[in-house]
Amino acid sequence: MDGVNDTRRVTSEHQTTRASLRFEDFFRREHLRLLRALFLVTGSRHEAEEVAQESLVKVWERWERVSVMDDPTAYLYRTAMNVFRSRYRRAVRAARRMIRADTVRDVIGDADERDAVLRALATLSPKQRAALVLTEMLGYGSEEAGRAMGIKPVTVRVLASQGRAVLRERLERTGE
Repeated sequence: MDGVNDTRRVTSEHQTTRASLRFEDFFRREHLRLLRALFLVTGSRHEAEEVAQESLVKVWERWERVSVMDDPTAYLYRTAMNVFRSRYRRAVRAARRMIRADTVRDVIGDADERDAVLRALATLSPKQRAALVLTEMLGYGSEEAGRAMGIKPVTVRVLASQGRAVLRERLERTGE
């Protein structure tokens, strides 16, 4: 009976390895093209890299199902666009929470506010920015964000709190 279980385990490991290799091939073939397309969509290399990474992770997590689809590349691009739209909506909601919006909409003022928020975000440390993006924009809890960043949940909360304080101070100082 042990021989049968060992054979099943080896076969299962072999299938997992084969699936992983196929994803690696898919990744090598599609990563740069996806990154270029997302740069055109986002206008930002950094944002394009983040959206591409998140999209590829989502595809990798579902690779057993995606790999047998007629067009896995189409699924990747659809996933990327969904990630982009979701991040955009979260960023807009977060910006609105941080900046008191007037009741009268000023299109130019809105663009200025978005620019001010982006400039303020750029002044944060990479860890503070990551903690804020994961918790505020992407809606992760501190546990999930901690796992994603490889740090303790309490550290995520501290980084996010520090980041919010810096943003608040910078935005108040600039009058935005």
